[in-house]
Amino acid sequence: MDKWFESVQSVTERYLTRRKRKKAYIKAKQKAKNPIIDWIEAFLWAAIVVLLINQYIAQAYQIPSGSMKETLKIQDRIFVNKMIYGPELIPGALKLPGFTSPSRDEVIIFESPTYISKGPLFDTLQRLIYMLTFSMVDIDQDAEGNPKPHFLIKRGVGMAKDRIRFVQGELELRPPGFRNWVPEEQFRDLSGLRDRTKRLIEPSAYPYIKASAFHDAFQSAGLPASRELARKAEQMPQVTDMFEWMKYRNEMLYKIYPHDRRSGSLWRKFDTGWYIAEGFVFPLGDNRDNSRDARYFGPVSLENVLGRAMLVYWPLNRFGTIK
Repeated sequence: MDKWFESVQSVTERYLTRRKRKKAYIKAKQKAKNPIIDWIEAFLWAAIVVLLINQYIAQAYQIPSGSMKETLKIQDRIFVNKMIYGPELIPGALKLPGFTSPSRDEVIIFESPTYISKGPLFDTLQRLIYMLTFSMVDIDQDAEGNPKPHFLIKRGVGMAKDRIRFVQGELELRPPGFRNWVPEEQFRDLSGLRDRTKRLIEPSAYPYIKASAFHDAFQSAGLPASRELARKAEQMPQVTDMFEWMKYRNEMLYKIYPHDRRSGSLWRKFDTGWYIAEGFVFPLGDNRDNSRDARYFGPVSLENVLGRAMLVYWPLNRFGTIK
């Protein structure tokens, strides 16, 4: 019995001695380490944690324009839920499966279809810096120093199998099961959705927008326009509906040149609208007359949808969830 006790005691003493030596070694090593290296290591670990959170869970994002006013204002800082629709394995590539797909009326962030990339290396670096600085620093800027629209934030208005068109700036839908076109406001009432759209252009402005577009088409064709048309064209408001203007212009060009298939095709596209295929969403800004959205670049693939807007965290007086 005594030998067994002595054996246990010996093993315990050796274990405690080694443990004490190990702690002393670690402590001595920490004392010998350069404090600058220690600070750098701490910073790198913190950066890795921030990147992982931003890439896979929630990303900070700054609102660059007034296209979502009043829902979101310029320079609002928000968090975007990256997990819900499936995060990218690495920035810009290899999207992972998500828990769900975007639903109608959700505010989503997506890659702009019109963005011209400077290459995968630059895109990755830009995203890393943007995430590490919580959207404070964006190295992807234009010649005037403004951030390029790499990512856009809009409301998912048109969903798969919807038909969508615009008549004088007002959206009309024909979702599955509907035989007739339904104005957006009426459709929102039927669906129990809050109407958040904001218009800057009055209906009375559209005759002047049309006159301006027709006048421009006559000038492009080298044909004289009537004085009345020229007079009305001069009264077009500064804040205008360029989508409707382009539709009118292509309509007149096609009437002048019936053989011009391009103008005819564009006019029909503007006039008849879109069919939203499976795997796509049609995002629009709440501030309809100040939004570069799917009207100009078409439906967006769900593969390019990065997340759902979650909450405003800055400024503090606007703190709250985004609906």
